Amino acid sequence: MASDEVVEIKVRDNGPYKVTGPVVLVDADGNRYDVAGRPVALCRCGLSETKPFCDGAHNAAEFEATERAPQEG
Repeated sequence: MASDEVVEIKVRDNGPYKVTGPVVLVDADGNRYDVAGRPVALCRCGLSETKPFCDGAHNAAEFEATERAPQEG
């Protein structure tokens, strides 16, 4: 990975994690998903039919996330 390539994981309010940058996505069984550097949205609500990807199910479920990334001080 080149030094100018940045991976960012954005915690979206009451929605998925938005991942951008050159990542390799591997599930718990070791299966790799070819995301080829494309931005991806990862499910946080647990209701997606396309896990680990978000399919928007959180909207109908009115998912409310309480966690936030901690601020380092």
